[in-house]
Amino acid sequence: MITLSVVFIWLAWGIAVGSGFVAFLAVLGVIPRLTQLTKTQKSLHLYEVAVVAGAIFGSLISFHDLVLRAPVVLLAFIGLFSGAFNGMLAAALTEVLNVIPILAKRIGIDGKIIYLLMAIVLGKIAGSLFQWIYFVYL
Repeated sequence: MITLSVVFIWLAWGIAVGSGFVAFLAVLGVIPRLTQLTKTQKSLHLYEVAVVAGAIFGSLISFHDLVLRAPVVLLAFIGLFSGAFNGMLAAALTEVLNVIPILAKRIGIDGKIIYLLMAIVLGKIAGSLFQWIYFVYL
């Protein structure tokens, strides 16, 4: 039986996590920087609405054991857009924090940042394919 104190703790936890997520995006300026990189500053409000709607939808989905029975083409379409969003968000975050130039300088490949970027991209592709083939398909 769920008591009132448990509900209060869950609510407080949700507010803390949600506030942390919003603070993360607001302080680092990830969404405005993402609109600058994609040259879609006029759609800033749509990005904000999409992030909030995605967070709410993701929270609601996590309460249920949802099984999406859909054609493979639709699932691939959803996966493509999810991956594009996560990739662009990660790219905007690294751009805001200047992670790649700092990392290149630390490991001594200042003039060869393209190799570092290609290693990151190919590693992400290999990891995604491994996860998909090994854990999902088999």
